[in-house]
Amino acid sequence: MAEEDITASIEVYLTVENGLEAIAFYEKAFGAKVAYKELTPDGARLQHATLAAFGGHFMLSDYFPEYITDVAPRSSDTKGSIAVQINLQNPLEVDGAIARAVAAGATVTMPASDTFWVMRYGRIRDPYGYVWAFGAPLPLGI
Repeated sequence: MAEEDITASIEVYLTVENGLEAIAFYEKAFGAKVAYKELTPDGARLQHATLAAFGGHFMLSDYFPEYITDVAPRSSDTKGSIAVQINLQNPLEVDGAIARAVAAGATVTMPASDTFWVMRYGRIRDPYGYVWAFGAPLPLGI
């Protein structure tokens, strides 16, 4: 499978335990599509994957402590140090995205609400410990 020509100035790369399971979660939770996937020669671990979702993409791989020593998978109960922001167009999409992620196994960390910064906004933590924030602009005057 050839990797699509997808480039962005800043890209998110997640390190996880059980990359194939993570792909299945992101497909179910976010409707993600695999743009590229490469396994180790023995098929046991995910070397690299690019997933398309919400009009963008993110990448992930299994943890390879024998090669990479500066990143490690998060624990599902660890507090996140970053949130991956997903900008949506319609406030109703925020509630739908959060509900879909929860149905796939995510935990709500901030319920969707109309905020003082004029967005419908909420956050979830996925089973791999990563925090995903969903926001959409509210109509003016709300």
